[in-house]
Amino acid sequence: MGLAATLVVLVLAVAIAVFANWQERRQRPVGNPPLFSYTAIQMVAIVVAILMAAHLVSLLTGHPLTSRFLR
Repeated sequence: MGLAATLVVLVLAVAIAVFANWQERRQRPVGNPPLFSYTAIQMVAIVVAILMAAHLVSLLTGHPLTSRFLR
């Protein structure tokens, strides 16, 4: 995945997380539950954003991210 694609996915993930946060905090009438679990959507978007940020760092520095535990 190139730099442009990584940035697009990162921006989209952050936008989805912000939208899900806004929907979760919104006032709803009593007896009208949300159609989707916006908390779960927000958590998935945050995980994707963290992964894309790590991938962006590896693209910009030229060093792949490696685990400290797997050698």
